[in-house]
Amino acid sequence: MIKRIVSAEKKQWIVVSSDREIADHAWANGSVALSADDFWNILERPQGSRAGDFEPIEDAGYDLKKKGSPRRLSKKEKAKKRAMSKL
Repeated sequence: MIKRIVSAEKKQWIVVSSDREIADHAWANGSVALSADDFWNILERPQGSRAGDFEPIEDAGYDLKKKGSPRRLSKKEKAKKRAMSKL
C-alpha cells in the first residue's frame, strides 16, 4: 500500500519505515525514507532542542576508512536532515 501511494502521487513524501524494500522504493521515487528509530528520536527530543545538538560518541568502532570529506553529508543524509527538521 505504501509503495502504491508513493508511486501514484508525484509528491515528495516522508516515509517512516524500517523495511529496506519500502525505503529503497521511496528513495527511487523522489521521497525521503526515515527509519522508525530516527522518527522515534525526533518524537522523544525536547521541544526546545536545537538541530545542532549532539551527544559525544566514543571512538571505538569508527576506524573505518571512508572516501570523501568526513564533514560532508551524503545526499540521502542531507535529505533526511531536511525532512526531520520539518517534523
